[in-house]
Amino acid sequence: MDTRVEGLIACLEKRNIHGLYYADRASAAAKILEIIPVEASVGLCGSLTLDQLGVVRLLELRGSRVFNQYKPGISREENLRLRMEGAVADYYLASANAVSEKGELVFFSAYGNRTSGISSARNVIVVCGMNKITPDIGQALKRARDYVTPLNCKRLNWQTPCFQDGICRESVCFSPEYKRMCCQTLIIESEVNQERLKVILTGEALGF
Repeated sequence: MDTRVEGLIACLEKRNIHGLYYADRASAAAKILEIIPVEASVGLCGSLTLDQLGVVRLLELRGSRVFNQYKPGISREENLRLRMEGAVADYYLASANAVSEKGELVFFSAYGNRTSGISSARNVIVVCGMNKITPDIGQALKRARDYVTPLNCKRLNWQTPCFQDGICRESVCFSPEYKRMCCQTLIIESEVNQERLKVILTGEALGF
């Protein structure tokens, strides 16, 4: 573990956030399966990082109750129900859009289930590749808005102003003309409840 990782984990611990580091995605996924009891319910948000880990499928295969709103073939109503129920599950899985070197976590959300789950679920596990680390909170917000969001809009085919050229135009990006992705911003600066929030860092680049 290099000094940059050690410094970030120390900053997270000061904020009552438990930081862990694993060199690769397989080790990170194994740790998540170790942390979450088989009988626990699990909510999640849309995340390329979680997709790359394959951890949601592993949880389902072992028999955990996963509120997976991305299961193929479900209705729009079922999708929304799973989002709401997942936000109050025993465990909530997410990835940050950016993390500052001082330990601040930044999340953008379109529908609110992501910010709700991270804020209020009984236990939260945030998985984050070291590619998402920024020097400060200003750069973290800039990364989330100017880099991550346009790439996610392209990935999910959301026709926003940033879709074509990657340039944010938040002053005109509103419904019904556009399906805006960055509707809510959550910044976690600290955590009150001991052990509620864990951040698993990976040496392998994951997500955007």
